[in-house]
Parts: sequence; C-alpha cells; structure tokens
Amino acid sequence: MKSGGPAIIGKISYTNSWPVYHHFDPSVLSFPARMVSEVPSVLNRGMASGDIDVGALSSFAFAEASDRLLLLPDLSVSSDGPVGSIFLFSKGTVEEAANGIIAVTNTSATSVNLLKILLEKAIGGQPEYISAEPDLEKMMERADACLLIGDHAIRGMWQNHHYTVTDLGELWKSWTGLGMTFAVWAVSRKSAREVPEAIGEIYRAFAESKRSGLRNLEPVVREACGRIGGTPEYWYGYFRNLCYDFGERQQEGLNLYFRYAYEMGLLPRKVKMEFWSDNLLTRVKE
Repeated sequence: MKSGGPAIIGKISYTNSWPVYHHFDPSVLSFPARMVSEVPSVLNRGMASGDIDVGALSSFAFAEASDRLLLLPDLSVSSDGPVGSIFLFSKGTVEEAANGIIAVTNTSATSVNLLKILLEKAIGGQPEYISAEPDLEKMMERADACLLIGDHAIRGMWQNHHYTVTDLGELWKSWTGLGMTFAVWAVSRKSAREVPEAIGEIYRAFAESKRSGLRNLEPVVREACGRIGGTPEYWYGYFRNLCYDFGERQQEGLNLYFRYAYEMGLLPRKVKMEFWSDNLLTRVKE
C-alpha cells in the first residue's frame, strides 16, 4: 500500500476465478481499497512490482517473484485432471505438434510453460514457439497448433469443428498423477509487514467470498451465461470441476511443476512456497 493511498487488489478477469471474487466487495472493508481486473500477465507485473498489494496471479508469476510475495492459504484455481479452459488446438496429434510450430497466447506464462514441460519433457518434442494474440483461426494460419487459455479457450472450443483439442490439465494428470494449480492468491511481503491488519481483513473477505460463491453458484453461472455465452449446465459443470482450495495435494502438484520449470531453465532458481498467516508467522512448505 502506498503511503496514504488505497489498497490495490488484483482480480483475474477470466471466469475461472469468479466464484472467489463474486461476493468480494472492497467498499465494505474498513479502509480505502480498489480492485483492478486484468488478464493474468498484467496482474503478474503489478504484483511483482508492488503496484498491486494483494490478489490473484498466475502460478508461474508467483514463482518468479516468490522472494517478494507470500501465498495466501487455501485459495487457488486448480484442477485434478481436465481444467476445461486451457487447450492445445492442433491440426494433427499432440505428438506431431510437439515437433511443429506452436502459436502461444501472450496472456499467461503458467500455461505456456506447462505446455513446454509437457511437449518437451513428457513427449520429448522440440517445437518452435511463436507468440500471438489469442484468436484461434488467425493463430492456426501460422502454426501447426495453438494454445488458448481462459475465456478465449472456452470460446475456441465452442467454435472448433476440425482441430484436435488437448486439455493441458488432463495431459499433466495422465503424466504425473497429480493435479495442477494455475493461479494462486498472494500478498506482497512489504504490505504484509507494513499493514498486517489490512491484509488480514482482505484475506478473511476472500475466504468468506469463496465459501459464499461455492455454496451458491447460481449468480456466478448467470453472469457467465450473460457475458460469455453458453448454457447454465455448461457453467455449473465447469465451475464444479475446478478446485479453489490449496491443500497439500494442490501444493504437491505445483511444487513438481516448479521443479520441472527450474530443471528446464524456465525459472532462474528453485522455488520455496512461503505462506502468509494471520499471526504474522510464515508457514513454510518444502
């Protein structure tokens, strides 16, 4: 928090985080706060630079800035198998794509690096990656396969009639036997140190919003139908398939992802996940 300024809270604009945010209202906090809603790449930069005090960011971005951030307990966007919104669209098989040209979305490093781990480490491929705006048909004009995430991936799946679709959450699960965590909630160490009471209040508001959102998904589903499209049945299935907890099993899957990313040179150092807690002591998970 800048001196005298409001707390800046980051919100992932993708639907996958909506159940955690739906009942979160910064105006009811006991101090000035405002929320910024952006794609993960923008939030990642804000959290890393300290311009955003607390909020969601992609898992890979947390790893890159873990020396400046603390994880908030029991909040994530995870899946134990198919995630339903991170897809590789390919003209042939995944194995063929692993040695071809792949257009990757420029909105989140977590999924791009998960794709690299799966294609290069799991399959043994050597693809060429090109960065592109998230548009299925335009990407496929230039590439053998493309990666889309979030709402772009969902819309791409609805529109797709001729490409092979691979869910990266499912591919990761089949290879490792573990789930994958795509986003986490974190706080800057500086804010945790300087305004611990405010951070505690924000965390408790997030925890309560998550409980309320998952207890009754109907308003979240209605909003998704109105803003993205699709049927209520689709969205109930989508949200119920995701996991918003961050227990030992989710941490195990994410630790393995971080280890592989480090081994492949995608991360400059090993990552130790340190947690913020209300009593200001960090709980460290090896």
